[in-house]
Amino acid sequence: MGLSCFAVSLFLYLSLGPSEYSSASAAATETVEITYGTVLKLMHEKTKFRLHSHEVPYGSGSGQQSVTGFPDVDDANSYWIVRPEPGTSAKQGDQITSGTIVRLQHMRTRRWLHSHLYASPISGNQEVSCFGSDSESDTGDFWRLIIEGGGMTWTKDQRIRLQHVDTGVYLHSHNKKYSRIAGGQQEVCGMQDKRADNVWLAAEGVYLPVNESK
Repeated sequence: MGLSCFAVSLFLYLSLGPSEYSSASAAATETVEITYGTVLKLMHEKTKFRLHSHEVPYGSGSGQQSVTGFPDVDDANSYWIVRPEPGTSAKQGDQITSGTIVRLQHMRTRRWLHSHLYASPISGNQEVSCFGSDSESDTGDFWRLIIEGGGMTWTKDQRIRLQHVDTGVYLHSHNKKYSRIAGGQQEVCGMQDKRADNVWLAAEGVYLPVNESK
């Protein structure tokens, strides 16, 4: 249903150069750190669905681009680019520590993972959408990284939560599924409470190496 992981790797190879990126598979036995510029899929720990978006607007709420959980591993619409908060000194290849504000940019549509005070379509929790563009982003796109289990630096396969800065909700999913336009995909929403259903892990992706320059 679109680009394969190989195509994503080739895209980064051509745009960044061979010395500037590494696939997670090349370092399968090592601890793979997640840095700014990494392209990844986020997997919902409990259901194993991937965080996903596509050019289908919500039929209610904000009417912005919808965000769902997608069951298949091999889908290009589940890739997100890890970006820093604007106005900081963070740069491509920098490590990301617990408590840092990050943004996730949907690779295919270039919009940002976003939330705001609209109700989500199925459960009535807080809507999570995609909003903006390369040149348009606001504080509704800011998410605080919370690493579970005491780790300080974000690494692959580490359990994390993403807490929306403006409203305090956690990025959440559950087995409530859409039946029509996004049939078989499950709702992604914002949840006020800290629950097992708002834990995520970095999964497939192309992981940029740590920038060693000071």
